[in-house]
Amino acid sequence: MYAQNEPVLVPDAVDYQKLLPILPDAPQGWTADKPDGSTEDVGGFRLTNVHRDYRKGEGDNVPTAAISILDSVANPDYVSATTAAWNNTSETSEGYSKSVTINGNPGFEAFEKPPELDKLQQERSKLLTAKPRDESAIADINRKIDQAMLAAHSTLWVMVANRYFLQIELQNQDPKELQEWVKRVDLKKLAEIK
Repeated sequence: MYAQNEPVLVPDAVDYQKLLPILPDAPQGWTADKPDGSTEDVGGFRLTNVHRDYRKGEGDNVPTAAISILDSVANPDYVSATTAAWNNTSETSEGYSKSVTINGNPGFEAFEKPPELDKLQQERSKLLTAKPRDESAIADINRKIDQAMLAAHSTLWVMVANRYFLQIELQNQDPKELQEWVKRVDLKKLAEIK
């Protein structure tokens, strides 16, 4: 309990400059934008956010990734409400969402499936078991699946040290790639930043 007029001490978010080195360099075959960030006063407390975009190749439909880190130390209610919602798991024809644990840190993964992907994968399964195998048709359906995956969108959120929200967002990639991207972020080093 706080006495009347006693100030409530709110922990201070770290300066964004401390978080920028956590954003990884581009993996081989990818390019990365310059990382950016900010620390702002918002309604009486400081909020820090850093972000970096990555892309593989040139053009509109190339695979992309975005990594963001938000220091939410000043808003513990937001942390508890958000991580509590991560206990919900669902799977539909449109995709899935599920709780995950990454190196002991709670997280949440979501994937939005391209609408035609299930049908194409069923068609590929039939072609793979058909006798005789039609390699040309299999190659064609694989191209169609690759094309459909261009509409894939997946996101991974991880809570680190009860203060940092790490978000990895992928476009035009298999959701399994989220696990590869999170390995590029030094979660232990992030947890130690104060």
